[in-house]
Amino acid sequence: MKRIAAASVALFKDGRFLLVRRGRGAARGLYAFPGGRCEAGESAEDAARRELMEETGLMAGKLVLLRRIEIEGEDMVYELDVFRAHEAAGDAVAGDDAESLGWYTIGEMERLDITASTLEFAREVATSQSGPKTDE
Repeated sequence: MKRIAAASVALFKDGRFLLVRRGRGAARGLYAFPGGRCEAGESAEDAARRELMEETGLMAGKLVLLRRIEIEGEDMVYELDVFRAHEAAGDAVAGDDAESLGWYTIGEMERLDITASTLEFAREVATSQSGPKTDE
């Protein structure tokens, strides 16, 4: 099975995540973090920055690698490095293969057609940012 390096960026700001709705490829119509394949000779972090810029027009600040996951396709496996961005500069506008974009809370994300890994990572990031709930 062919292995393909890819990267994505989880940008979390004011309790909301930036998601793009895929306009092409296997995940067409699904919401996910901005991201895509690494180009030849490109590091995962550089790919994450490039994909964020191409799909949203935003320039990422510091990136932190959350983890690498494998996503199996029909005849390939994507080795996806998911990065956490703490800030980004610019105005978010859908571009490249992003059909649309928006900022969503976890509750809103649960009602979207979204990739399972995106929702899983969003929950992880949101929990780490807010800490465990003790009172409500």
